Amino acid sequence: MKNTIIQLSNQIEENIISIYRHLHQYPELSFQEKETAAFIEKILQKADISYHKRIGGYGILARIDGKEKGKHVIALRADMDALPIEEKNQIKYRSKIPHVMHACGHDAHTACLLGTALIMNQIRNQFGGTILFVFQPGEERHPGGARLMLQDGLFDEIRPECMIALHTHTDIPTGTVAFGTGCIMASADEIHITVKGKGGHGAMPHLLNDTVLAASQIVISLQQVISRRKDPFIPATLSIGRFIADGATNIIPQEVQMSGTLRCMDEQERLKLRSLILQTIKHTAESYGCNCEIDMKNGYPALVNDRQITEDARNYAIELLGKEHVIPLEKRMTSEDFAFYTRIIPSTFFRLGIKGKTNLDCQGQHTPNFLIDETALKTGVKTLSWLTYRFLNKL
Repeated sequence: MKNTIIQLSNQIEENIISIYRHLHQYPELSFQEKETAAFIEKILQKADISYHKRIGGYGILARIDGKEKGKHVIALRADMDALPIEEKNQIKYRSKIPHVMHACGHDAHTACLLGTALIMNQIRNQFGGTILFVFQPGEERHPGGARLMLQDGLFDEIRPECMIALHTHTDIPTGTVAFGTGCIMASADEIHITVKGKGGHGAMPHLLNDTVLAASQIVISLQQVISRRKDPFIPATLSIGRFIADGATNIIPQEVQMSGTLRCMDEQERLKLRSLILQTIKHTAESYGCNCEIDMKNGYPALVNDRQITEDARNYAIELLGKEHVIPLEKRMTSEDFAFYTRIIPSTFFRLGIKGKTNLDCQGQHTPNFLIDETALKTGVKTLSWLTYRFLNKL
C-alpha cells in the first residue's frame, strides 16, 4: 500500500499544484471564504465524494467510507483563510486580490487535504473505516473557525477517534516533516483596553488626568505581571502591539486605546494570569485618576498533541519518508485553533517543511514574501494519506 500511495501522489502532483495555485491567486479573509468553499465543493463533487457545507460559516465536512463503514473513524483538517497582506512575490500565480494573500500556507494545507481525499477515494475498497475531511474557515481570526464548526455540530453525527492536521514551516527543508508531543503551541487571548480621563492642555497636567501616562504605566505594570507573578517554569508572554494616543504636542487626549495578546503554555496558569491582568489594568488606571474599559476575549487554548497518537504518527512517517526526513518539532509561542479539537479528540498537529530552492526569498509566515516550495505538496499529500491508512488499520 505504501508504494501505491506514493505512485498515486506522483500521478496527481500536477493537479495538486494547479489547485494550490488557484487558491493562492484567489485568497479570501477569515469568515469570507465563500468562493474558496465553492471551489473545494466542485472538486469533491467531481470525485463523487459526499460532503456537508456551511458548517460554522463556510466550513465543509467531506466523508469517505471504506469497505467496513464506520469501523474506525479518523478526521483530517485544513484551514482555508488568508491574511490582509499585499503580496510581493513576483510569480505568475501571485494573489489577484488587493491587500489579501495566503501568507501562512493555508492554500497549501487545503491543496494537500484535497489531494489526500482524491487518493483515499481511489483506494476506498482497500481500507476499513471512515475518513472525515474538515475544510475549516477562520483560523486566523477570533473566535476561530474550529470553535464555530464544533459549536455547529461538526462531529454530532459521527465522532472521530483521532484527528490530524499539518502546517507549513519555513525553516524545515522540503521533504521533511516534524512531530512533537505534549503542549507544542501556546494559548492566545486578545486584550483590548481603553483608558479614559479628563484630557486637555499639555501645559497644565495638574488639572487633568493624564491618560497617556496612565496607559504607559499599564504597559509597564503588565510586563511586571509576567516577570514577577507568573510561574517561572511555565512559558508565557504578554505583548502590547497597539497603542493609540491621538493627542498632539500640547494636547493630552481624553482616551488612549491599546491592544495586545497573552500567550501561555498551561491552562491553569493562563486563567491565573488573565485575572491578574484585569486587576492590574484597573488598579493602575485608578491610581492616575482614570478609568478604563477592558475587553479580554476568550481566545484559543494551548495546543496539546496526544503522546501516543503523535508517536505512532511519527513512526508511520519514518516508514514512508525515512528517519532522516522526520525530525523533532520545537515548541512555539504562536497559537492555532486546532487546539479546540485537541481538547476533545486525541490528535496530532505536525509541521510540513517547505524550504527549497524555488522559494529562497521567503521571509517567513505572515510576511509579503511568504511562499512555499511546491514540491512540498507531494510530501504533504502522501504523508497525510499514509498516516490515515496506517491509523485506520491500527485503531
